[in-house]
Amino acid sequence: MSLPKQKPPTISNDGATIMKLLDIVHPAAKTLADISRSQDSEVGDGTTTVVILAAEFLRESKQFIEEGVRPISVIRAFRLACQLAVEKIIELSACLNDKPVEELKDLLRKCAETTLSSKLVAGEKDFFSDMIVDAVSCLDRDLMDLGLIGIKKVSGGGLRDSFLVEGVAFKKTFSYAGFEQQPKFFKDPTILLLNVELELKAERDNAEVRLSDPTEYQSIVDAEWNIIYKKLELCVQSGANIVLSRLAIGDLATQYFADRGIFCAGRVTQEDCQRVMEATGAQMQSTVRGLVPEVLGTCEQFEEKQVGNDRFNLFTGCPATKTATLVIRGGAEQFLEETERSLHDAIMIVRRAMKNATIVPGGGAIDMELSRYLRDHARTIPGKSQLFINAYAKALEVIPRQLAENAGFDATDILNKLRQKHARPDHSGKNFGVNILDGGVTDTFESFVWEPSLIKVNAMKAATEAACLVLSVDETIRSPASESANPPDPRMAAAMQGRGRGRGMRR
Repeated sequence: MSLPKQKPPTISNDGATIMKLLDIVHPAAKTLADISRSQDSEVGDGTTTVVILAAEFLRESKQFIEEGVRPISVIRAFRLACQLAVEKIIELSACLNDKPVEELKDLLRKCAETTLSSKLVAGEKDFFSDMIVDAVSCLDRDLMDLGLIGIKKVSGGGLRDSFLVEGVAFKKTFSYAGFEQQPKFFKDPTILLLNVELELKAERDNAEVRLSDPTEYQSIVDAEWNIIYKKLELCVQSGANIVLSRLAIGDLATQYFADRGIFCAGRVTQEDCQRVMEATGAQMQSTVRGLVPEVLGTCEQFEEKQVGNDRFNLFTGCPATKTATLVIRGGAEQFLEETERSLHDAIMIVRRAMKNATIVPGGGAIDMELSRYLRDHARTIPGKSQLFINAYAKALEVIPRQLAENAGFDATDILNKLRQKHARPDHSGKNFGVNILDGGVTDTFESFVWEPSLIKVNAMKAATEAACLVLSVDETIRSPASESANPPDPRMAAAMQGRGRGRGMRR
């Protein structure tokens, strides 16, 4: 739990979220926070892994620096070890491109379950993994635009009450009384998107209109009403059944549309407008003049549905671009926020696995295999680099060790078993990792504990570069006077020069 100043508390076990909330001052620690955010934006998962790896690389290299070894020698060896590790990951990865569609979906579901296993929603990972794979499968395979997957949170109910909408869904916006008279269901509707205010505008403060003839006042009022009625008439003449606007739609316009069997919603957020625009093919209009059929969008079905205490507008069967919306239910607000973060990580993993369809065994199996491979390779290298690469290999064991400790098991015992499995001459134990269910070791590939190889590659490169960046710092220059809350007056400092060298006071 994080309690930032003047902000609500945050409950999370997501590494990137915790890093964002920390008030970090130390420059080296800021570097670790930066690579965590980079991993989150690039891959979506492995944010804790990259920080742990970088910290362990620094810990293993500390002994060499304290003994007088030049940092450039350690940096050179670490970069070589990283290159060898990345090549080994690519060699050990399995490709999913040649799988049938149904089998591929099942494999992606396993990847999503692996990601959700470490989250607060791990108890419902089977339920959410199906939902996530279906949501990502709705996207265009070439673009894989993450912005077309929306996540909406609704308080109340349980996690199992969450559902997937294969289309666009957003919460009902503020409306006036006439809204209840509007139809709430359409088949094959036409959709008009506006960035126009459809209400009578109030005059600015201190505005005044000077009239020489009192009879002219009524003509000014009539002109104002004629303008709004003309806008509404043009909207109706366009043939639209649904009118959405980013700006307000007033009570007059709401009743006007209700009388003509048209649904309207004002103050729709930019994100929801963008998704409706890309999904239905509608084009955002800044004026109601010159509306042609080409700027209108369409979908197979529109309906308003009650979800908990809220009402949602659902657009399904969108022809232009496939999109999806996850509506998640839950109790506490903090739990809903953490559920959203967990689903986002799993969505990113499934999306990356579909674009780069190569996977490696999880549960620390790939880390132990890389550690064994680098130890064997280090024996073929003469000189001090052998020690540095051995230290890099030892640092990789921190991942299975941390997994065992987090699961409440004896990390030393599990690591010894893993070393024995991975040391087999025929390499038959290369897929063995931590079994967090019974505290032993298991073939994680056969147990469907997988993760995209891109996660490991990106984490290895980012952690190594961060450790090398910190190691390359020779000296730190700081000015204590400038850091103090009350810096000394320069005039007083000049006046004090030359003093203080006399005999000390007798005690």
